[in-house]
Amino acid sequence: MAFSPSVITVPINTTVTWTNNDDTPHTVTSALGFFESGSLDSGEIFSFTFSAAGTYNYSCSIHSSMLGSVVAE
Repeated sequence: MAFSPSVITVPINTTVTWTNNDDTPHTVTSALGFFESGSLDSGEIFSFTFSAAGTYNYSCSIHSSMLGSVVAE
């Protein structure tokens, strides 16, 4: 019940893909509304391309203690 790794740094224009490896549904929800995966069941994936520099904080909207960040530079 955690994003792993919880923080990553990527070059601008990198596509990041999240995979739900848990047995319960999760989301990848941007804190500022940049992206929203919707509910991902076990084995489902979500991808987003970070085309601008910045720190993008996100969480699972189902499990609020699951937090992560992507730093695009």
